[in-house]
Amino acid sequence: MKRRSQDWGLIATNDMDPVFKALADTSRRRMLDSLNGRGGQNLTELCAGLDMARQSVSKHLAVLEAANLVTTVRNGREKLHYLNAAPINEIEQRWINQYDRARIHALGDLKLALEGNAVENRKFVYTTYISARPELVWKGLTDPAFTSRYWGLEFATDWKAGSPITWKHHGVTITDPEQVVLESEPFRRLSYTWHSFTPEWAEAYEIDEERRVALAAETRSQAAFDIEPDGEISKLTVVHEFFDRDSIVATMVSDGWPRVISELKTFLETGNVLREQPLATADAD
Repeated sequence: MKRRSQDWGLIATNDMDPVFKALADTSRRRMLDSLNGRGGQNLTELCAGLDMARQSVSKHLAVLEAANLVTTVRNGREKLHYLNAAPINEIEQRWINQYDRARIHALGDLKLALEGNAVENRKFVYTTYISARPELVWKGLTDPAFTSRYWGLEFATDWKAGSPITWKHHGVTITDPEQVVLESEPFRRLSYTWHSFTPEWAEAYEIDEERRVALAAETRSQAAFDIEPDGEISKLTVVHEFFDRDSIVATMVSDGWPRVISELKTFLETGNVLREQPLATADAD
């Protein structure tokens, strides 16, 4: 099992090698571009889009999955592939912020691609590894004593499937009968509907009424968390989906979740938080 750093949620230096090696290959970068353009492709779709033999695509996928640059989600018997931004986010913190971006065009271009909004499939998928057992990760996602520390957010619910959830964030209480727990398997899987965009929420985060109305008119999205144990380490996969095609919420989520997950990882591994102030809901949306 590879050792992962517990300092600031970053990959240990020796664990970066598989990521850089994976990115060094032109064919694998093409695969990442393809998945960035349309996430959720199965093997057949990837082969057709890349004009590569099935065996070659499978071999490259194995390298990318080993480097955590690609994560998979099961849909029945089908295995869907998504670009995972976690290693890119960690590389940015460890390397890009310390050097001139012009000297590392490949990483810079890939990061810009990850931040692009013109994508067909707006499902957000993000996988990271946390040096904590599943029971602690579960508490980090559900217990107000934990969520208030790294997220500034508290959930009022019994975490049973079908139960309502009240969101409490920086003095704003958000209640709505459509805010509910969808699935709850302690220490393994949790999913719930996203919060409502109320006038009180918009006022607290200086969101103008026109934008709030546009947000409220969107299809209500759903967030799901899968926790997989691996000894003393837990693999956490976050899937946020069911967005409209040109969703504003999807853009907010894609920017916010990496920050929230980094905060969660750091808090569980070190007991510290990365920021003096908790993340705003507008950022975490």
